[in-house]
Amino acid sequence: MAVLVNGLACKDPKNFQASHFSFSGLHLAGNTSNSVGSRVTTVNVAQIPGLNTLGISLVRIDYAPWGINPPHTHPRATEILTVLGGCLEVGFVTSNPENRLITKILQKGDVFVFPIGLVHYQRNVGNGNVVAIAALSSQNPGVITIANAVFGSSAEIPVDILAKAFHLDKNVSFMDEPNYQNLENRNLIKRYIENQSSNVKEKVKQEHHEDIPFSLLSYKCLHLHIFDGI
Repeated sequence: MAVLVNGLACKDPKNFQASHFSFSGLHLAGNTSNSVGSRVTTVNVAQIPGLNTLGISLVRIDYAPWGINPPHTHPRATEILTVLGGCLEVGFVTSNPENRLITKILQKGDVFVFPIGLVHYQRNVGNGNVVAIAALSSQNPGVITIANAVFGSSAEIPVDILAKAFHLDKNVSFMDEPNYQNLENRNLIKRYIENQSSNVKEKVKQEHHEDIPFSLLSYKCLHLHIFDGI
């Protein structure tokens, strides 16, 4: 009978091979041709069985120009990230009731820590690619992408709950654009996103003296917006 530790079967030490403690391919760039412009390559217990119970894992993150790693949490790990090349904006939000945003622009060689369980993100703020390596304090840190969890759950969270939580008009659909049922609401959301993208573009340009391709800002990780004042 197999003994499970952290949900994985323990292997007989006599049967361990070098392959149980190694991984190849972290030198290869991840494919960032997706809606957020980033790719995470994980090296955890799923890739290296010998990591089980050791409390450590690794990821490589590739970012296209102005790509993001959208807001997410790791429920079982603190993360320490270092930038190998490029310029990366990072940030995390403290817990209730303060909800302070702690943010910094990192250059090559800079290191930043995301405490366990806190919502955090990264964004490439340059016109070139960025590569980062991060270590996590669990062999199976887990990841919860906020937008996916809240708006993409297998059974939808009731609209009235979302409306109260985010102070939104409950008649507005919260799903991705193809699922919007109301054309007026869809156009309202589109106009709002375009306005916000222009504002962000100008702000980042002023702060970092670089221009942003508008298409990379529009609709990127914008599953939710506050409609007050529109």
